Amino acid sequence: MTLPKVLQYLFVGSVFWCCKSSLPSNSATRQPDQADQAFSSALVMLGDYPDPSVTKIGNAYWASATSSNWFPAYPLLKSTDLIHWQTTGFIFDKKPDWADYYFWAPELTYDKGKVYVYYTAHKKGGNLCVAVASADRPEGPYRDHGPLVCQTDGSIDAFPMRDNKGQLYLIWKEDGNSVGKPTPIWAQPMNEERTALTGEKRELFRNDAPWESNLVEGVSMMKHGDYFYAFYAAAGCCGPGCTYANGVARAKNLLGPWEKYNKNPILTTDESWRCPGHGTAIERNGHHYFLYHAYGKQGHVYVGRQALLREFLFTDDGWVTFQNSGGTVLPALPTVRDEFEGNTLSTAWNWSIFRQPIIQLQNGQLRLGAKPDIIGDYIGHRTFSGNYTTQTTVLRGQPNSPAAGLAIIGDDDNAIGLSVQNDELRVWKREKGNDQVITTAQLSTTKSVTLQAKVQNGKDILFGYSTDGQTFKALETAPIDGSFLPPWDRGIRVGLTAKGTAGQTAQFDSFVLAP
Repeated sequence: MTLPKVLQYLFVGSVFWCCKSSLPSNSATRQPDQADQAFSSALVMLGDYPDPSVTKIGNAYWASATSSNWFPAYPLLKSTDLIHWQTTGFIFDKKPDWADYYFWAPELTYDKGKVYVYYTAHKKGGNLCVAVASADRPEGPYRDHGPLVCQTDGSIDAFPMRDNKGQLYLIWKEDGNSVGKPTPIWAQPMNEERTALTGEKRELFRNDAPWESNLVEGVSMMKHGDYFYAFYAAAGCCGPGCTYANGVARAKNLLGPWEKYNKNPILTTDESWRCPGHGTAIERNGHHYFLYHAYGKQGHVYVGRQALLREFLFTDDGWVTFQNSGGTVLPALPTVRDEFEGNTLSTAWNWSIFRQPIIQLQNGQLRLGAKPDIIGDYIGHRTFSGNYTTQTTVLRGQPNSPAAGLAIIGDDDNAIGLSVQNDELRVWKREKGNDQVITTAQLSTTKSVTLQAKVQNGKDILFGYSTDGQTFKALETAPIDGSFLPPWDRGIRVGLTAKGTAGQTAQFDSFVLAP
């Protein structure tokens, strides 16, 4: 893979770490199998990585996570130690023909020399379905095999599991909570080709405990000793009012009867992390770990659900307990700088699943084709904290230039940004599809202008600009409130925008995101 100049940074937590940053000394050399008695959890994927899944293939671990309505779909991450992750690409660079949006909860598995990903997406003209794709190697390319199950109320959160006789089953959740119904967890035999379910489906369990509230979901299974164990999430997954937590159930036979632990939930909100859940159990060197997501109390919904690793133990009476011997190991926040060198865009960038941007990298510049609607065309980058500064340098002086900008983006209908076109700077807001100009200012003739946004608490946004790249002039006296920005199921992105007529191109010389 050819990467731009950002290869000067060290890959950690699937983002680029500036050579001037460093990990805390207690995490830089620690291996996960040394984790017991050391820390309760480790933040291993900074930024928006909901519903993480992990599997071991050869000597490496491979992971993916929900991308929802950001594209490309499902990042592919690789690690040798479960702590340090490198993004190698994506499962889907092109949407499967049957699906249109909501790419959720990928479950990576490896079986008999092939890699499979079971995933959820919204069917065109229908509801949520569970589908499967496969590849001969974890890097891909992945071939989509289409939906396996599409129930009327929706089918999500698939996991494959073999019973004691080796029969392959698909485990999934019926999305009854979306229409005010219970949420049964189903199991049904599946053929070895993974192209169809066979036989009859059987219910394993459903939301019937008070703490589970209106749903159970996100089941991940493993076999240990005499028991199958099902790790599952329950209650409200997302947003400021989330109530998510994780429980465990066990059974000696895959089809039950299933027994829920009387000490559930076993993973709950603590002093640092809110609403933990929906993960995958993985073993390394005889130790058992759970890769799951949670909201950091700093950054919360604005950063999104981040991926953490935590060790768990099996108790003498055959249940599960998580280690609680220390706090969370936190890596230093990175400074990201993209000079747009090379021929391909870094895998750190995303865009709307509903829009395919026109992007060209040439002579150390990013050229982004314009569109006339919404906020224009755009690409977005994950944030890592609620407090950060971001800036980009826009090249000017080209005839017929569009409005080129820097924006804090929730989705197509919710964003706040600063754009420059001709000799005018414009601070704008798009909330629930309604556009508003907040501030305008005149700009002298210069070859370039650097646009800047300073963000505090994930939502308080101040814009400024500089004509020399050093001295910045503020455009507002009070922060703009961006609390409306995050979609319910994902974090926000910092983005570059180009709004104008077809054929116009915005030119960007660099991008910086710093804590």
